[in-house]
Amino acid sequence: MIRRLVLLSFAAASLALPLAASAADVTEIGSVKYDNTITLGNAKLQLNGAGIRYKFVKVYTAGLYLTKKANTPEAVLAATGPRRMHIVMLRDIDANELGKLLTRGMEQNTSRDEFSKVIPGVIKLGEIFSARKKLASSDYFSIDYVPGVGSNIVINGKPASEPIKEPEFFNALMKIWLGRSPADAQLKDALLGTTATRDPFTN
Repeated sequence: MIRRLVLLSFAAASLALPLAASAADVTEIGSVKYDNTITLGNAKLQLNGAGIRYKFVKVYTAGLYLTKKANTPEAVLAATGPRRMHIVMLRDIDANELGKLLTRGMEQNTSRDEFSKVIPGVIKLGEIFSARKKLASSDYFSIDYVPGVGSNIVINGKPASEPIKEPEFFNALMKIWLGRSPADAQLKDALLGTTATRDPFTN
């Protein structure tokens, strides 16, 4: 009887090991799980940081992937390899309004010269979200930058359009969250990995 119990305990422990390993492979933010490593453009990327965007309520989670860790906006913007910004909605939102907010964020955080270079991409971004009408809770989208290809906007796993070719577009977009007037200062720190996002709705 004792021998059987010992064998059962060993079996249970061996079954638990893969679960523990898989839990270590993800970071959970606001009930959303982010893989700690992904592959993009034949490069291995790591989760630089992730957090929650608040605007009175939880709006979305965001995770930034880079080929190597960066804890300043300058280092993120200077990165030369593939990069990904991944966003998961935590509430329903008007997609057209979100597109306008993203455009406004880019304009507020770039110089006039910088913004003029990405206008074609900004127009394309607005068209993508305008056509979408609505993003529901748990919908997600990524902005994937691959050198030589451009920025690809992927909604719920499907490319929304041809890549946006302007090389400056991805950095202009990143300045929405990492620029001088970020959408959410706490989220900026979380994306840079300098602090974890604190949830004001929990103790």
